[in-house]
Amino acid sequence: MKRCYSTFKKPLNSKNLRLFALESCKSINQIKQTHAHLITTGLIVHPITANKLLKLLIASSFGSISYAHQLFDQIPKPDVFNYNTMIKAHALKPTSSHNSMRIFLSMVRVPGYLPNRYTFVFVFQACGIGLGVLEGEQIRVHAMKTGLEDNLYVTNALIRMYANWGLVDDARKVFDWSLDQDLYSWNIMIGGYVGSGELGRAKEMFEEMSERDVVSWSTMIAGFVQAGCFMEALDLFHEMLRTGPRPNEYTLASALSACANLVALDQGRWIHVYIDKSVIKMNEQLLASLIDMYAKCGEIDSAAKVFHNEYGPKLKVWPWNAMIGGYAMHGKSREAIDIFEQMKVKNVSPNKVTFVALLNACSHGKLVEEGKAYFKSMASSYRIQPEIEHYGCMVDLLGRSGFLREADETVLNMPMAPDASIWGALLGACRIHKDIERGQRIGKIIKELDSDHIGCHVLLANLYSASGQWEEAKAVRQKIDAGGRKKTPGCSSIVLNGMFHQFLVGDRSHSQTKQLYFFLEEMTAKLKNAGYVPEFGEVLLDIDDEEDKETALSKHSEKLAIAFGLINTPPGTAIRIVKNLRVCADCHEATKFISKVYNREIIVRDRIRYHHFRDGFCSCKDYW
Repeated sequence: MKRCYSTFKKPLNSKNLRLFALESCKSINQIKQTHAHLITTGLIVHPITANKLLKLLIASSFGSISYAHQLFDQIPKPDVFNYNTMIKAHALKPTSSHNSMRIFLSMVRVPGYLPNRYTFVFVFQACGIGLGVLEGEQIRVHAMKTGLEDNLYVTNALIRMYANWGLVDDARKVFDWSLDQDLYSWNIMIGGYVGSGELGRAKEMFEEMSERDVVSWSTMIAGFVQAGCFMEALDLFHEMLRTGPRPNEYTLASALSACANLVALDQGRWIHVYIDKSVIKMNEQLLASLIDMYAKCGEIDSAAKVFHNEYGPKLKVWPWNAMIGGYAMHGKSREAIDIFEQMKVKNVSPNKVTFVALLNACSHGKLVEEGKAYFKSMASSYRIQPEIEHYGCMVDLLGRSGFLREADETVLNMPMAPDASIWGALLGACRIHKDIERGQRIGKIIKELDSDHIGCHVLLANLYSASGQWEEAKAVRQKIDAGGRKKTPGCSSIVLNGMFHQFLVGDRSHSQTKQLYFFLEEMTAKLKNAGYVPEFGEVLLDIDDEEDKETALSKHSEKLAIAFGLINTPPGTAIRIVKNLRVCADCHEATKFISKVYNREIIVRDRIRYHHFRDGFCSCKDYW
């Protein structure tokens, strides 16, 4: 007969049973019941038991920090671990960081209690995200008195605190003076430089590192993306693939953002395949970046496929925002609204970014009543107070739709002072609808508000030019020139075989310039034979000769980029162009004819939205 032996060396005592009961709690009511048992048995006075209960109240999704405070106040003699647990709980949010300081100060007033290195790590974190320099320096003095300032963990927390404040020089002093440094120390400093916009110093530190981990690479790539250095970001990403560690979901999100801004569709597709083959963890930020990449590269159907068919539930707002914004950018206003309505069904709470995208969608679709309703619902249904960006969207929606008086009233009734961008949106609407009188009034307001806002002055000059008032346009432009300022030149880019080619208006710097201008003459003749008539209102100079006007129009940057694409790609290949400014009416009309005459799909992303040209028509239906 076989004997059976217990695997337990000792029977569970009452304390172990209560700890087990704590770990099995699944709701606040169960925690309260267990807490009551701990009180009646006297185990609540045991520091380990009390600390486990505190951590459960703070860390669990069903916990309560106010309940944790009540418990902490009832502990007769809280130990350092109890204090650290409470300090850490409040150090995670800027709104409660002052409580970390309060608890820390109450701790150091107790005779015989000394903070340990974790205490200082947590309280420096609280100072960095929600308190000021005075409080941080006060804590640093305490760290010096206890002899812990030179501890590696404390030093790193101190570096991060200064970096979070934007005091990177102070952070660097601590870094340089520290007796010990680890990889985390270097990564904090690189992140501090990136956050302060000092990308050059960040790159210097990165290159000095003897060892780099995925955080080092990801921070630098994200820094290049934030600074608008998208080519540099992708170059570093490629170097990482060759020589560095395997990228993670955060690295890939930044790389996809670079692809989106460069319209590097092939590179973006490669990253998508890499994610699947390498079984990269697909968090919702990476999913949003993937959707955004496809949308900004002109592949809105691919973006929708990723959103609808892949990677499981979407419980957070980021993928929804990316899809709504993508549809808005492509002028698919009804589809954007459908996504928002699905979001409501799935109980995903919208945020401020959601409504910016949604209102933009309404603007591009001329959905005035829908836009008004969604704007009103922000405060009434979602307790989101509209900010200046949302008012800008409403001014744009009303102005583009021809409701200039209502747009004007919206600006005047805003709860905050309108800035030059808000007035600029209304001025842009005046240009579209040729409301010169209102445009002149707004132009004066902008001049008083921000005399250096060159974009709005250029808009006013364009309004005069489009209306044939050349002398007035000339006077505005002379004022701009007299101030030593220059408008942002029109620039269009195209990717061909992985290489980026950029063209400015009238550009003659490209190696194929001679061939390009010969092709442009030939193309213009073919377009005129097909019925194209140049929009001379887009000539922003007082030119009497119509042939000279045509020549000025033909040199616009998007026409040069399209011509380059037609020359260098096989028949039937789609051409993708990125324009840094709003596409002008003449180029828009000409591109419709080009798509028909040359039987090409031409996809143009301008500053405002996407235009898909096929068979002589544009997806915007001439409303942009």
